[in-house]
Amino acid sequence: MPSNRPPEVPLVAAPSPTDHQSRKLLGRLSLPELRFVGDALRTETVGGVLLLVAAIAALLWANIPAISQSYSSVASFHIGPAALGLDLSLQHWAADGLLAIFFFVAGIELKRELVAGDLRDARAAALPVIAALCGMAVPAVVYLVVNILGNGSTDGWAVPTATDIAFALAVLAVIGTSLPSALRAFLLTLAVVDDLFAILIIAVFFTSDIDFLALGGAFVGLALFWFLLRREVRGWYIYVPLALVIWGLMYNSGVHATIAGVAMGLMLRCTRREGERQSPGEHIEHLVRPLSAGLAVPLFALFSAGVSLSDKAIAQVFTRPEALGVVLGLVVGKAVGIFGGTWLAARFTKAELNEDLAWPDVLAVASLAGIGFTVSLLIGELAFADDAVLTSEVKAAVLIGSLIAAVIACVMLKLRNRKYRALTEAEERDDDHDGIPDIYEEHNPEYHLRMARIYEDRAADHRRRAEEAAAAALQTAAGSTAEGDRPA
Repeated sequence: MPSNRPPEVPLVAAPSPTDHQSRKLLGRLSLPELRFVGDALRTETVGGVLLLVAAIAALLWANIPAISQSYSSVASFHIGPAALGLDLSLQHWAADGLLAIFFFVAGIELKRELVAGDLRDARAAALPVIAALCGMAVPAVVYLVVNILGNGSTDGWAVPTATDIAFALAVLAVIGTSLPSALRAFLLTLAVVDDLFAILIIAVFFTSDIDFLALGGAFVGLALFWFLLRREVRGWYIYVPLALVIWGLMYNSGVHATIAGVAMGLMLRCTRREGERQSPGEHIEHLVRPLSAGLAVPLFALFSAGVSLSDKAIAQVFTRPEALGVVLGLVVGKAVGIFGGTWLAARFTKAELNEDLAWPDVLAVASLAGIGFTVSLLIGELAFADDAVLTSEVKAAVLIGSLIAAVIACVMLKLRNRKYRALTEAEERDDDHDGIPDIYEEHNPEYHLRMARIYEDRAADHRRRAEEAAAAALQTAAGSTAEGDRPA
């Protein structure tokens, strides 16, 4: 996401080589990073609420007897040019087509993190990356252990590895909890790394028989896309049709079509040149993110989250090893992996936790990361594509596991909500009204001079008001005396 910007304090502040003790875990963000994270998460929060609404609508649609049949009929309705190999169901279009937009934005996010964000400095990135990797590895291990012991299928090992940041932020919005910027950025970094490895998992483990002619055509299209970007050719009317062609070729090649979205996102320039307010990648992300969060992901949820939640189906979630592995992976594996990875990385790098926070805060965010919805549903569909019943059970497990993780995280976050609110207010306070939070100007002499003038003006105003009040009191007293001296 951008560069050529003022030096930043990364999510985990990178000290000088000789100053290991000063390294902070979840330290204060730089001002540019704070603003970027705030803008990105505001859009994701709105999208998350729409995602939540779409998921609830899908569940109601699929479980109300009078209309449940129509859900499967609509989801399986086919549309598209068969001659191009694109006669797909609406559910298929949502998973392969609309999610390509989601992964396009993920690609831009990843590019920005690599060239200008927390992942550009290996030392600064170590803690969040290790936490994210452990947060993917431990759920996979939990799933595998449950299914090996229970004689279940190991094909779904990747289902509980993903974090859905939009859904997590929607949960925070619903319960009215505001996280300090360091925790929000930590959650965002976890999600970005999750997306990266989810992309790799889909590309490596869920690629069907490859049509090398179509794949070659897709690579030619990507090369042309890259060439036009490097020549700084402008015009959406060039890139949008080219992107559609690349997507169609990638789909027909047998490689999951969302990979095309990621590849194009990674090609955008995410560094700022002199005089630029935004890099091209930032600008396009700003335009496309609302489409991804507000339309693409909610529609995917609408056509993927509609699973039966009868008593029998819910019971199978906790008795069938594949579904139980997903639930335990999301609820236990995510929390243990992220918290354990963070603690171990901090322990061995001698990093100190931000003094404003406590380790239970990290555990709460780790539990919140157990909300694995969009990508988990997608991987569940890919892992068990040949077994519709098991696919539905795994989807139900994703929903139930995410719900349990959300409830646990909400309880933990609510216990600290007063502290979070105080930290957030301190981060946003701007007494001199210059558009920069005061906490970022503590070492700026001009800020203190401005504040001195503000307080001097306030003191002068209060002195004037005191004099006016005293004069009014004297006038009232004189009037009362004159009234008392008047003859009866």
